[in-house]
Amino acid sequence: MRGSLAAPRVLLRRLREVMAEPISAQERLDKIVEQIANNMVAEVCSVYVLRADETLELYATVGLKREAVHHTALKVGEGLVGLIAAEARFLNLANAQVHPAFAYKPETGEEMYNAFLGVPILRAGRTLGVLVVQNKSHRTYMDEEVEALQTISMIIAEMIAAGGLEPLARVSGGALDLRRPMQLEGVGLCDGVALGHAVLHEPRVVVSALIADDPNRELARLEAAIEKLRISVDDLISRSEVATPGEHLDVLEAYRMFAYDRGWVRKMEEAVRNGLTAEAAVEKVQSDTRARMLRQTDPYLRDRLHDFDALANRLLRELMGRPHGPTAGILPKDAIVVARSMGAAELFDYDRERLRGVVLEEGATTSHVAIVARALGIAVVGQLSGVVSLVEVGDAMIVDGEAGLVHLRPPADVEHAYAEKVRFRARRQAQYRRLRSRPAMTKDGTDVQMLLNAGLLVDLPHLDESGAAGIGLFRTELQFMVASSFPKMSEQEQLYRQVLVAAGDRPVTFRSLDIGGDKVLPYVRALEEEENPAMGWRAIRLGLDRPGLLRTQIRALLKAAGDRELRLMFPMVTEVGEFLRAQAMVEREKTFLKRHGHPLPASVKLGVMIEVPSLVFQLDELFRVVHFASVGSNDLMQFTMASDRGNTRVASRYDPLSLPFLRMLKIIADKAAEHHVPITLCGELAGRPLEALALLALGYRSISMAPASIGPVKAMVLESDLSRLRARFLSRLEPGRPPGDLRHFLRGYSEEQGIPV
Repeated sequence: MRGSLAAPRVLLRRLREVMAEPISAQERLDKIVEQIANNMVAEVCSVYVLRADETLELYATVGLKREAVHHTALKVGEGLVGLIAAEARFLNLANAQVHPAFAYKPETGEEMYNAFLGVPILRAGRTLGVLVVQNKSHRTYMDEEVEALQTISMIIAEMIAAGGLEPLARVSGGALDLRRPMQLEGVGLCDGVALGHAVLHEPRVVVSALIADDPNRELARLEAAIEKLRISVDDLISRSEVATPGEHLDVLEAYRMFAYDRGWVRKMEEAVRNGLTAEAAVEKVQSDTRARMLRQTDPYLRDRLHDFDALANRLLRELMGRPHGPTAGILPKDAIVVARSMGAAELFDYDRERLRGVVLEEGATTSHVAIVARALGIAVVGQLSGVVSLVEVGDAMIVDGEAGLVHLRPPADVEHAYAEKVRFRARRQAQYRRLRSRPAMTKDGTDVQMLLNAGLLVDLPHLDESGAAGIGLFRTELQFMVASSFPKMSEQEQLYRQVLVAAGDRPVTFRSLDIGGDKVLPYVRALEEEENPAMGWRAIRLGLDRPGLLRTQIRALLKAAGDRELRLMFPMVTEVGEFLRAQAMVEREKTFLKRHGHPLPASVKLGVMIEVPSLVFQLDELFRVVHFASVGSNDLMQFTMASDRGNTRVASRYDPLSLPFLRMLKIIADKAAEHHVPITLCGELAGRPLEALALLALGYRSISMAPASIGPVKAMVLESDLSRLRARFLSRLEPGRPPGDLRHFLRGYSEEQGIPV
């Protein structure tokens, strides 16, 4: 039997003729299995297609009983066919019946066949079915036969993806897996609910020409595209802005490793020699590799999958003459962008009027794109591994940023339920808007200053819409993050002046440039690679070491605030001496501007962000020299608990309402009150009603949050009696008390008192 395989290119040409015939889908599939059987001298050839109920249905066969078609089904993991679907890898057996996974289906009549070769039908790494050939004799199929069957399975995968086999299923529950509704669990990065249709941020290049006319020409095209790809990667790595050591360079070196990998290139060349076009060869190898790597347990190998996908897609665009980066086009009116990852600036490539939500394979609540999306009021769910491979352009989607859920191709009842939820949210927001003119005062007469976190011009209308008392944190780095080059001093001054004008007589607290760590600017080069950048050269440390950077910003702020109050705080201060050095820089800039006749602010108030635990042990010294302070609860929490907020394994391990962290927050609030220094908390805690209730109990009377949070938090404030809460809550923080769940207590107390949280 060996050596009887006809040239794969001959088989592919015959299959192309079958694909062009004006016949029904079933007739076409029947002819395909017949051609495969004849070409491979196989006594059986069968196609199983994965249905939405995780069942593999027999769709076509030569050699097995015809009456079994559409009446035989196997669960994923059941039998040899089910095993192939579960593991997404081929099986090549000389005696199939002795394999422990063999499952006998009497209606098929396959008990007489021994040799077995089955390959998964894959598309974008996703299993859509299984293709099988069998023979009575005991034999092991040759490598060329395995390769040929894998190549043919790709053609069948495109038939399934195009919907050509959708009407054929006759077994109950016969909808194909490709259109199956799915609920995916991730992490909510930005609150909100969005209903819409999928748009791929970096759309997969759809390969329509699969079968080659001239393999030599396709090999030449592939070689030329690979050469262009290598040159572009080499050029990227040699650029001055990325040439210094760092994590970004590691990623690019991984790209280069893949680009020069002979094994990768050899597999693509082999696929072309077997009759595929250069584009189809790239797609086939990419799909095979993705299926294999998705099943790896080693997190490092799984992470490298993103590098490989990006490189393979880049190679496809080289072959097809398409530009790199997001493809411009008309968005649907309810676009939901799906991406592996996105930069903050890339969000602005999309029409805000049409963008409803964002779905990411990666991302954290503190990632740049999440920060910008939060400012724009866009629902975002992240950490959905493999979602790009599951989504087709135009798929209906629901993004639930509150629950961290994404519904892909939702059934009508789920869509209806979420439409009601959106309407309910709209009504609730309308109720919150009615509260915006009411003072934020508790039932027992305690005033609470509710401020806004901002960072872009698009945030400014929220001041009036939310009824915020001012801006408690203006993140100046966002202007730098969304720019392609370092903003000039005049551009910085213009932004700061616009912010102050929009705020009117309401206070604005600017935070000096907080870059470094996870906030990397492509045009600012680090001096050396850092193993732990969150605790490295960032924020005030960078500003003091690069005084020109900080002085330029200080001068722009002083000029923008001419004749009115300027409030400026410095981030990541670790010891009081750092603040004093920054304070001296402000004084020097004031002297410079005064000497040159520029109007100065009516007053300058300087403060710090308390986000490093060491500063908690210097509060007496600190509060003697600052005008105010703000608690950055996000960083303070991660440093106190040694819990990287960007690491999904530990980010949610420690509750910010835990006893040690609340005790630390109370120490800060008590010391500020003792020294009569205004204190604000402007981290994520302030924007959640239950957590904000705890802050009020601890003594915080000024809190700053995202615009969408002001309504819910104000509703909580208006229904709270702080004297009653403090009497019951603070005693639970005292030493010697048995440990208890403070979150559970606050939730129970809120229900008891009718406080909306």
